[in-house]
Amino acid sequence: MRSQRLRWFLTRCCSPHQAEEVLLAMAKYKLVLLRHGEGAWNKENRFCSWVDQKLSGDGVKEAQSCGKHLRNLGFEFDLVFTSILSRSIQTAWLVLEEMGQEWVPTEASWRLNERHYGALIGLNRAEMALNHGEEQVKRWRRSYAVTPPPITESHPYYHEIYNDRRYQLCDVPLEKLPKAESLKEVLDRLLPYWNERIAPEVKKGKTVLISAHGNSTRALLKHLEGISDEAIVNVTLPTGVPVLLELDEDLRPLGPHQFLGDQEAIQAAIKKVEDQGKAKPAEK
Repeated sequence: MRSQRLRWFLTRCCSPHQAEEVLLAMAKYKLVLLRHGEGAWNKENRFCSWVDQKLSGDGVKEAQSCGKHLRNLGFEFDLVFTSILSRSIQTAWLVLEEMGQEWVPTEASWRLNERHYGALIGLNRAEMALNHGEEQVKRWRRSYAVTPPPITESHPYYHEIYNDRRYQLCDVPLEKLPKAESLKEVLDRLLPYWNERIAPEVKKGKTVLISAHGNSTRALLKHLEGISDEAIVNVTLPTGVPVLLELDEDLRPLGPHQFLGDQEAIQAAIKKVEDQGKAKPAEK
């Protein structure tokens, strides 16, 4: 509460830039979260989930631009965490390369994977909005507790996922891995990794980058910021845009998360993500 009052005071006494500089200087810890750059299926507006995809050409540029921006802001990372999906790992590599920090240790865990969209994997969001309605697609994409239909062995991508060697090396048996997840279930499998592995490193004073996915990042933001089940529906993260959290000694946020970069461009990117779940009007 005290930190919120201070932020309110600073925003009224200083310019936005000056206020952010003061708060950054006061923060005990700084944590940077990042949704990976655009992947091939992001471009095609398909549910990618646990299907492994590389970055698109635009996604590579997004990751490189992110790295340049973080370098210009003076960030120096001590440790990077990623999921075990290539688009997350590739993004981290490109960011570190642009920053001249390729040597920074990285660690990958399935617990930072994108949400498992079950039977929806591979489907086009806009086409689904036409068939099922935009509200239903929004519930599947954004709601906290709604789980989509599970993937089954007849699904065209089932064996591609579960025969992948990376899932035989997880900290749970293959048969215990999810077949579909709500955002709540993403948070449930992510929290042990945050509490046992990432948070202790942050509390040591290390500057940490988490290069993950839209939903694993949303889940962590919900936990750290205390976002309600209802409000999390409206939290949108564009690809390739770093998110800064300033944390106190108890890892509580000093204020709401901040998108780093050109704010007008970021708002346009957010709208683009939100529009992915809308039905496209029929061509005339």
